[in-house]
Amino acid sequence: MLHSLRFRVLLSLILVVLVAVGVVALFARQGTATQFRRYEQQDILLRQQRFEMFLRSHYARSRSWDSAQPLVEQMAQLSGKRVVLVDGAGQVIADSSERLVGQMADPDWPGPPPFIPFQGQPVGRLYILPTEESPLSGVEGFLNAAHHNLLWGALVGGLAAILLTLALSRRILGPVEALTAAAQRMEKGDLSQRVEVQSRDEIGELARAFNAMAEGLTRLETLRRNMVTDVAHELRTPLSNIRGYLEAFRDGVMEPEPEIIESVYEEAMLLSHLVDDLQELSLAEAGQLRLERRPVDPKEILTKAMAAAHGQATAKGIALRLELPAELPLVEADPQRIEQVVGNLLSNALAHTASGGEIVCAAQMRGGQVEVTVRDTGEGIPPEHLPYIFERFYRVDRSRSRATGGAGLGLAIVKQLVEAHGGQIRVESEVGRGTQFTFTLPVAEPQPQDVSLELSDFT
Repeated sequence: MLHSLRFRVLLSLILVVLVAVGVVALFARQGTATQFRRYEQQDILLRQQRFEMFLRSHYARSRSWDSAQPLVEQMAQLSGKRVVLVDGAGQVIADSSERLVGQMADPDWPGPPPFIPFQGQPVGRLYILPTEESPLSGVEGFLNAAHHNLLWGALVGGLAAILLTLALSRRILGPVEALTAAAQRMEKGDLSQRVEVQSRDEIGELARAFNAMAEGLTRLETLRRNMVTDVAHELRTPLSNIRGYLEAFRDGVMEPEPEIIESVYEEAMLLSHLVDDLQELSLAEAGQLRLERRPVDPKEILTKAMAAAHGQATAKGIALRLELPAELPLVEADPQRIEQVVGNLLSNALAHTASGGEIVCAAQMRGGQVEVTVRDTGEGIPPEHLPYIFERFYRVDRSRSRATGGAGLGLAIVKQLVEAHGGQIRVESEVGRGTQFTFTLPVAEPQPQDVSLELSDFT
């Protein structure tokens, strides 16, 4: 519980809320006290100035403080404070509490305030003091009440924030917990797990990524199972043929005639070719396939590949056509591997194009790369098979008849070889109208020219 993400997020949010509320309460307390004290001081100063002006007028009329006591009491009632008037010598002349008359002013009183002048002479001072019954009235009383209310507000706000944090943490971490549970079930082999996407934020993106990953794992698991079945099928037929011939030779049922030995040899070569393709594909996928890359003319590669396929195309009555521009830059490639790529694409096109059809091999410069296209007028590929056409052992013909294709490794090898050269390959097809494979190759960088200098060039 203490190490769970929910607890840590909840604790972090609560601490943030408490710190935020505490800081706001502290600054609000200090700011309120400062501003109110300033206001109170200004109010007392203004009131004292008015009272002094009133007392100065009174003194100017009577030329003494004999009748000042009623005025001081009236000022105390108006201000709610204790008002004390002293003469120029510091003796109390009038006191709103009537207890200090005739005594000297207390040196602990705040001030001393300015003298009340008359004809240039100081005639008295006016003190405005807190009342004895409520020493905390005024500033302190107001601030205590404000701080009390602020404390309750902070407590209520903090509690509301904690409850809101609990709700938000449940809403935020709920999908994460669902993802964790689904991932744990997937770890145990249940690849059907999916999570509901409830938002468009980062959690929603994570849920979508998880579902996409689950879909990919399901597809890979299906391909893996199919691959095992396909490998077994591809190996079973030649092995069964070889075994049958060998058993017939051993039992004396059949004589090892040259034609039969040739047939057994073809079956063995078929197995050898399958193993070589598998090894080549594994090396390419692991990035360990050795490539002897160098600047090479793509026209030369395509011409050789078309010449190699010419005999088979003629036998089937299929026309071959090569479309090349007048100028085409060199490509950085292993010529044998690229010739293998084009050869595999031509073989695939020949296998799926009927007599009287046409196969076109073309190249052009596009987007800083050389783009090579092999296009046929064959039977085409159904749209539902296009996403898997480059998977190993994948064939549109699920019967895996040898008459309609090989082991299903050719296009997988083509894709790996093209990507090993830094290119990309794509396929476009329409049933009944033909298929087009397009792959790209990087243009070779210009090679530095060798410059020979003779001694005479410097003289």
